[in-house]
Amino acid sequence: MTALRLTPMFAFGSRRALRMIERNLLVYKHGWLVLFSGFFEPLFYLLSIGFGLGRLVGDVTGPGGEPIPYALFVAPALLAASAMNGAITESTFNFFFKLNYDKTFASILTTPMSPADISLGELAWALIRGGLYTVGFLAVMVLFGMVRSPLILLTLPGALLIGFAFAAVGMAATSFMRTWQDFDLIQLVVLPMFLFSGTFFPLDSFPEGARIIIQLTPLYQGVDLLRTLAVGVVGPDTLVHVAYLTTMGLIGLAVVSRRLDKLLLK
Repeated sequence: MTALRLTPMFAFGSRRALRMIERNLLVYKHGWLVLFSGFFEPLFYLLSIGFGLGRLVGDVTGPGGEPIPYALFVAPALLAASAMNGAITESTFNFFFKLNYDKTFASILTTPMSPADISLGELAWALIRGGLYTVGFLAVMVLFGMVRSPLILLTLPGALLIGFAFAAVGMAATSFMRTWQDFDLIQLVVLPMFLFSGTFFPLDSFPEGARIIIQLTPLYQGVDLLRTLAVGVVGPDTLVHVAYLTTMGLIGLAVVSRRLDKLLLK
């Protein structure tokens, strides 16, 4: 029975899951500005650190060992962080409220929809929100002339992959939370990743032991993926990043589907 319940989770064309997206669009119909709030934080970081501090830093070593402007080094990393933050916000705080307080999901289960449809629909909505941030940030990069390769177009699906990984794991983690205070644990994980995943500093600026830990973090995988695409230097590591994030997302989606079965069908 468990296998049968998990099967719809992988049916990415599920029409019932699309109803969750329609619902969220209606909810944000009169508050659409909230959707774009997450776009401005990485933009301010780019303007203040990428360009402001970048004037003092100069060029840094980019993918492939060639020097690149510091702003170009930082911008793809902020794009990855933006995709992460958008996915985390939607899949943790909002998901927790719908699950435990608003009882949105319990009400939806009175329809033909299943927990797998709910988890898939919420995940898709988180990706849409993250995709909006990504498109806006890419437009800023083009505006400031930070285009070195046509491969920069692949940073959009790359950012969506990052959002998929973090949204799925975020929902899975949230399904175990009981109080709002538990969200401090999420920030305890997200903030260090944002600061130390190669976002602002080259990997070789860290001690050797710290480099290994950093390279194992999911945000570093996303940062390096988007940075190599933005600069146009790809290789075997690119496939490793894609496999890492895809596996992370699928595991998170499987966990949240099982957890929703347990929490909503008990």
